[in-house]
Amino acid sequence: MNKQKTTLEKYNFDELYRQHAPKVQKLCLGYSGDSDVANDLVQEVFISVWQHLDSFRGASKISTWIYRITVNTCLGYLRSEKKKPAQVTDRLLETVADATTQDPRIQQLYAAIATLKEADRILITMVLEDISYEEIAIALEVSEATLRVRIHRIKKQLTEIFEKNGQF
Repeated sequence: MNKQKTTLEKYNFDELYRQHAPKVQKLCLGYSGDSDVANDLVQEVFISVWQHLDSFRGASKISTWIYRITVNTCLGYLRSEKKKPAQVTDRLLETVADATTQDPRIQQLYAAIATLKEADRILITMVLEDISYEEIAIALEVSEATLRVRIHRIKKQLTEIFEKNGQF
């Protein structure tokens, strides 16, 4: 009980939510491609954060721990739904088309990202959200060197997509 009280006192849940919910929302949207599903996933993530805050050991940043919960929650969703990549991609493309940004380059970027494998979509979304490589590596449980290689390959894939579509 003391550990829980100490952890809960150290981290104000409302503040954690305000600080991390926007990035968690974008990561969930990157996985699901559907804003309603993403909202549900964000709720699941923060319910899990609340329920397990007392188990946070402090071995990493709290944000890294939250991103790991986000990744696990989204992967669980994908496994349970057994989505076909085409269905997810179609919904993500619709979401991007409805995005508040009117910059066609941003829309093209997200449309290209939507064609990537699920794991690559979440990784590049985390990079675009300016999450540090260290935090991403910890959240995805890979070394920073492996992470950098994966990011390089994803960027190469995106470049090829742009070149193929005459957008580059």
